[in-house]
Order: sequence, then structure tokens, then C-alpha cells
Amino acid sequence: MKRQVLLVYLLVTANFALADTIHGINMDFVTIGNPGNAADTQVMNDGTTGYGAVSYNYRIGKYEVTNAQWNAFVSTAGAPRGNPYYAYDSNAYWTGAQQPSSYVSWYEAAQFCNYLTSGDKSKGVYQFSGNNINPVDFLGINRTAAQTTYGTIYVVPTEDEWYKAAYYKPNASGYSLYANGQDTIPAADNGWNYCGGAYDIPWDVGTGTQEQNGTFDMMGNFWEWNETLIGSNRSLRGGMLGLTDVTLASSNRFNRVPESEFGMIGFRVASIVPEPASLLLLGLGGLALRRRQ
Repeated sequence: MKRQVLLVYLLVTANFALADTIHGINMDFVTIGNPGNAADTQVMNDGTTGYGAVSYNYRIGKYEVTNAQWNAFVSTAGAPRGNPYYAYDSNAYWTGAQQPSSYVSWYEAAQFCNYLTSGDKSKGVYQFSGNNINPVDFLGINRTAAQTTYGTIYVVPTEDEWYKAAYYKPNASGYSLYANGQDTIPAADNGWNYCGGAYDIPWDVGTGTQEQNGTFDMMGNFWEWNETLIGSNRSLRGGMLGLTDVTLASSNRFNRVPESEFGMIGFRVASIVPEPASLLLLGLGGLALRRRQ
């Protein structure tokens, strides 16, 4: 009974660093607990409100997906393909191994996550009509079916998952305006590699200052894709280097058509581990998880 109470306590309160090797790709995650948290009341730049409520435990990438991880995926699974063709026709502009991967469309990010989940670009949470060689047409999203088939799933985070990981305070006392836990813009010369003209190229992930929930660069470096639809577009969060400070705040929403490929748009991966496995993972703390080849 005491062990169960301890694990439940860990599940509710702790954000642990965890590492996976998935089909040969090494990825670091932090665990976001406090399931059932209330949504934020912050009003967005588009007049909407009520983001950040998540009813389950999940993990999110400690860093944005890097060129090294993307290249390992392409080398093993083949480059993402499908319709419309222009969602798959650009290569990364910034090529440093530890720089965030760029010119990645939302569809390409979805195929990356499918590969982590199933080893096949066309199978996983994101449903495509073809196969690994050519996934062809995007059909839809089904997290429940993917969890039933594969157990642990890897996804482009929803806007609520992304928002909570960035702005929800780890002591469960509400939300901050910035991902460092503060409500005032952090100084750019204090390890927050974000914008204001101080940087004109992307920095290697993890070289700035760690944010309040253990992540890096959820404010700055690149805009990041979310799973959530805004009309027919997909949500983007986080701002990018070279923009004004307001883009880093929780109040700023942005979106693009999902086939967009730009030099300052990347993504990070979220993961949902079935219960009671997630309870055990939290109990293990920072130990490395399974290794899936």
C-alpha cells in the first residue's frame, strides 16, 4: 500500500527526464504529470482562451527534433512522401547535426511520429492510405486505435499538451506567461537564446537554459507544429529567433497550412505510455526506459 501511495505521489507531482532509443533514434523526454489540471485563463492574441488542460500523464521531447534524428529516420525508413507533393519537396536549410530540423511540414512530422510508434511511416496515430514506401494521402488521426495496437504512441503534441509542458508551473500553482516560469520577458543574455537580433542562426538544442518543466527552447529557436487544427490549418507555438519578444509568450497563437515547409518551423515529439506503465516509469525516475530496435 505504501508503495502504491508513493508511486501515485510521483505520478502527480514529478517531471522526470527519460530517454528512449526507438528504432535506432535516441530521444530524450520529460514527463508532464498533474493530470486533470485546469485550463489557463490567459486570453490569446486571437481572442480565445482555455488552453493547457490535460487529463492524463504524458511525456514531451526535452528538445526539438534535430537534424541528426531526422537524418537517422530518413536513412532507415526513407524520406517522407505523399500528397500533396509540395508538402514533401524541401530539404533542411540549416544542416548542423544538433540544430533543429527545418523545412518539415506537419505531414512529415506526422510520418516521423508514426515511424517511432510502428516502424512504418504510414501506420500509427496518423493514418495514411499507402505504405511505408509511399504513404500517399493523409486520412485522419486516431490515438485510441494506435494505443490499442501499439501501446506506447509517439505524436505531434496537441496544443494543450504543448501549452501545459511550456507554461504550467511544476508546483501546480497555475500558469506563467513564459516557459521559464516568469511573467516578464527573460533577458536574452541570460541563457535564453531566443530573439531580439542576438541570434541570426538556430542554436544547437540544449545549449540555452532549461525551462521550468525540464524542456529547452519552447520559447525560441523554431516555431513548433502542434496536432491541433485551427480552421484547416495546424497550430504553431513557441516563436522563433529573430522575432519580437511577444511571440514567446503563452498568449501568442500562430498557425500555417499543414503542407508548409519553412526554415524556422520544426517540431518536438510527445509520447503517451499506457497505464500502469506510466506509473512505473515515474517510479523509476531518471532511469532509461526500454530499448526498441
